[in-house]
Amino acid sequence: MGYMEEYNFWLEDSYFDEETKAELRQIKENPQEIEDRFYKELEFGTGGLRGVIGAGTNRMNIYTVRKATQGLANYILKQGGEKKGIAIAYDSRLMSPEFADEAARCMAANGIKAYIFDELRPTPELSFALRKLGCISGIVVTASHNPPEYNGYKVYWEDGAQVTAPRDKEIITEVNHVTDYHTVKTMTKEAAMQDGLYQMIGEEIDVAYMAELKKQILHPEIIKAMAQKLKIVYTPFNGTGNKPVRRILAELGFEQVYVVPEQERPDPAFTTLEYPNPEDPKAFTLALELAEKVDADIVLATDPDADRLGIYAKDTKTGKYISFTGNMSGMLIAEYILRERKALHLMPEDPALVSTIVTTNMAAAIAKDYDVKFIEVLTGFKYIGEQIKFMEQAGKGNYVFGLEESYGCLAGTHARDKDAIVAVMCLCEMAAWCKSQGKTCWDQMIELYEKYGYYKESQYTITLKGIDGAAQIKSIMDNLRTNPPKAFGELKVLKLRDYQNDVILDLETGETTPTGLPKSNVLYFELPEDHWCCARPSGTEPKIKFYMGVKGCNLADAQKRLDKLTEDLKAVL
Repeated sequence: MGYMEEYNFWLEDSYFDEETKAELRQIKENPQEIEDRFYKELEFGTGGLRGVIGAGTNRMNIYTVRKATQGLANYILKQGGEKKGIAIAYDSRLMSPEFADEAARCMAANGIKAYIFDELRPTPELSFALRKLGCISGIVVTASHNPPEYNGYKVYWEDGAQVTAPRDKEIITEVNHVTDYHTVKTMTKEAAMQDGLYQMIGEEIDVAYMAELKKQILHPEIIKAMAQKLKIVYTPFNGTGNKPVRRILAELGFEQVYVVPEQERPDPAFTTLEYPNPEDPKAFTLALELAEKVDADIVLATDPDADRLGIYAKDTKTGKYISFTGNMSGMLIAEYILRERKALHLMPEDPALVSTIVTTNMAAAIAKDYDVKFIEVLTGFKYIGEQIKFMEQAGKGNYVFGLEESYGCLAGTHARDKDAIVAVMCLCEMAAWCKSQGKTCWDQMIELYEKYGYYKESQYTITLKGIDGAAQIKSIMDNLRTNPPKAFGELKVLKLRDYQNDVILDLETGETTPTGLPKSNVLYFELPEDHWCCARPSGTEPKIKFYMGVKGCNLADAQKRLDKLTEDLKAVL
């Protein structure tokens, strides 16, 4: 069907409710809007669904959610996993409870028991819960840090990580096979509960999750000594982090925790936030105002589904709060964990630190310093979680810490996705240790720079929306792949890693070697002096992202090098 035929089908077919049809009638004089809503199906990608909420095949609504769930249910049935059931969680976004309920009722109608949380929960707790309950799969309804008009749907498998190859493609195939909405099964919540196929979960999982987090604490005595002295400002960005973050900090004994009141409770409109993203400095406005007022040591923010952590820390010399990138906060936590585990003789045998290809090169330097195996994976925390599974299956290697540049990390193996709750806990312990040493988190960051080098990273993003935008993004990647630049300014390209074609090309010798990683539409340019640049289309937004990293001899030098590399990249494009 063409997009107008699809539009008319939704308007006329009895399957769709009157509220949906009323919304569609309002755009009948807007052919461009009709086309955008119906020119394609909302793509079920390797991470699941994500899109703008609204009526239409290219939108997040109860029908596209139900249809995707039917495809996942068909896959679970083919795997013989219906007896294990599925765990479902959701965040504070518009329609999140409704989408979670739709998914649970569709699963129940297919004979697959759904364990659904009684209210909003962080994404990492879903990862923990499905393993705790022995489920075959999990769903979390969230659009993470996207703008308020978005929602999404992420799929996890029984190891607790988001699905990876080849299972991701197999699930996508099943979802794409569901073409007729009338074949999608559902049932009432009451009937599902009566049949024992719809079960609410909550406090019992929370208690077990908290117990697992506490196993990562290395110095409870330092927390106890600094509990009244360390001042923490926290904002959950009107999302899922409020209760679990406050609970874990309270149970550990931290007493000076101040929560931003305007961003404490769930708010689907994110009224006080342009963009609920810890990467956005503007999102910290209210938190920093509160920090100034109470003279906080650190300022913490978790994104709406509480899998990512952003921080500011005070510079005692200037009295100002300094923003930390995800690379910086990840390195602070990683170095503290490796150092203290080694000192306390708590490092497991054959320890491993896992990082993504676009994360700071300081990770490799720190891993080498502490004699810890360094593993690099593709962008996406699911690949970090997958490494835990590989180590368990091989009976070799012990995961200690994993991080990605986009403000996500995981200490321990209780979850298989990035976990801002455990990150808050570890960061606060590290901050307490710093305070006990008479220094701040910023002082500690400078010490790491002095020891390992002034690594600095950034992104350059091009947003190209719609059908034409997707074609332009493809054209940019095709051109970089077929006509790769020989240099970025004065920096010669030493090697080109083409993950789509699984090849690393040495531009000096012409020698080629495999990347050793799964295929992905990513190009990575290795440059001299530990500099690098990477091109990658976003999997969830109409963007192409360029990641860059440099290594300088001080902060000013690193920034100068990064600015130059950014300008050289623009010249190449």
